[in-house]
Amino acid sequence: MATYRMILCFLLLFISSFAAQASPTLDIGQEAIRLTDFQVEYFTDGSQSLSYKEVREQTFQETTSSTSLGTNAAVTWFRFTLRNSSLKARALFLHLPSAYHVRSVDIFQERSQNLIDQASVDLNDASDHPLMYQGTVIYPFTVPLGETVVVYVRSHVYSHQWFSLEIYDNERSRQALVGGHLDIALLVGMMLAMVLYNALLYFATSKSENIFYSLYLISGLAWIALSYGLLGKAFNVYGDAVFVLNLALISMPIFLLLFMMSIFETPEFYRTEHRVLQGMLALLVITLVYGLFDPVGAMKPAASLAALLMVVTFSVGISLLRRGHPLVKFFLVGHTFFVVFNGVAVLYYKGLVEPNYINSHGVGIGIVLEALTLAFIISYRIKMLEDIRSKQNEFKQQAATDPLTQLYNRRHFMSEGEYMVEKARATGEDLSVIALDIDYFKAVNDEYGHHVGDLVLVDIAVIFQQYSRDRDLVARFGGEEFMILLPGADHAEARSCAERIRRGVERHAVDAGDGLDVRITVSIGVAEVNTAVESVENAVNRADKALYQAKALGRNRVCCSEVVAGEVSFT
Repeated sequence: MATYRMILCFLLLFISSFAAQASPTLDIGQEAIRLTDFQVEYFTDGSQSLSYKEVREQTFQETTSSTSLGTNAAVTWFRFTLRNSSLKARALFLHLPSAYHVRSVDIFQERSQNLIDQASVDLNDASDHPLMYQGTVIYPFTVPLGETVVVYVRSHVYSHQWFSLEIYDNERSRQALVGGHLDIALLVGMMLAMVLYNALLYFATSKSENIFYSLYLISGLAWIALSYGLLGKAFNVYGDAVFVLNLALISMPIFLLLFMMSIFETPEFYRTEHRVLQGMLALLVITLVYGLFDPVGAMKPAASLAALLMVVTFSVGISLLRRGHPLVKFFLVGHTFFVVFNGVAVLYYKGLVEPNYINSHGVGIGIVLEALTLAFIISYRIKMLEDIRSKQNEFKQQAATDPLTQLYNRRHFMSEGEYMVEKARATGEDLSVIALDIDYFKAVNDEYGHHVGDLVLVDIAVIFQQYSRDRDLVARFGGEEFMILLPGADHAEARSCAERIRRGVERHAVDAGDGLDVRITVSIGVAEVNTAVESVENAVNRADKALYQAKALGRNRVCCSEVVAGEVSFT
């Protein structure tokens, strides 16, 4: 009885041991073969030196055909078994769509525990390899009628072990190779458009944040194109030569920090936060320089640096928010997108979450969402600067304008007049001045009140503009006195313009309300500016004297000041 029990235990142990060595078996008896999600087994070779024969004796663990095992699985063997229950031999194709990011791939095919075929792809020499097609290793093999085939795949990666296995028949294999990476191409195209737009903005505004943002985008799209296979698909380049582009993961936060310093103006207004950003920046620059000599070594602390970067940028952002910076709230929203999606991606790369599209593409999605938010921040800042500029122009306009009549004031007239004299002197163009004063204006105020006097001033200002040219400079000098500067007008043309204005005022009746119409006249003095020797102030004084001459002659008339042989006369 005891002997029987011992034999039974031995058999159970043997069966258990055999079951542990057996891999999941996939039946390929169906007509169409498209296997993209199935059970496989894996074994991590910590020594990175075990041979195929040695690996066959190891204990494998179960996983799925799309898996991520983290950074401690640089060399991993995958195994699956296919059984052909159909009535004919099946020609199949094993696809490794993530092969573009590995160092090397080795495939071993066995039947009846005998090795019948093997293939190797070294990614440093894969551009012309017959098994490599646009970043995907394609291994053709055949499963005979009624036979079982076991396939071993050895994947040797640079840092993170994330891998996919797919099995197709001939028709489905061709379909799988058509139109891939369209989503990544869309992301890259969108980011390239933003790079070009911000480059144009830089040339238009010379703002450093536009250049830093463009460099951030370039780093991001380089990493996206590399990590999601677009670089291999488009340019057929792999291995050590392109792995160095993973340093974009370090250059990207460098440009993000520089962008923050520039857009938030930390050197000028937030010195404490600026020093914190400088410290983080120095750490990243040291890592980047080290990565130029040892890219693989520089990528090992990438997760820790990313975590530290998130703490620093969020801390600085919250500090700036509490201090009232108007843009930082938008940055925190975009940075939250980046952190959330990158956090999910980190969990995927470490093999802590199940593979899906969001997990595997989290970094790219996070980069694009943050990039869009940063673009919004730049646009919003441009709008703020335009609003400030508009306010400044408005204040300048107010400082140069008479608030009652909305004509230019004396200060603006004299300043702009000097410029127009200089311009006329340079071009030889004529220039004249008209001085105008309302006749008996004090009597209007005394008889009807200052409210009616203000109505008269406003109406008169409208008439002056109505009978002047668009290029003429019309100003209220103070009280009831006005000045008009006429570029391109000689003595005769200026006198003609003055007469039109005088007649227009004479015909006009000011509606003072309650059926009251007030009629007024103006006295006008005209002087042509001798631009060769005369300033605008001298010309204004001559026009003013001509004005008083008109008043002395009875008002409601035009009088001109002329200089003949150095003598001033009035006509």
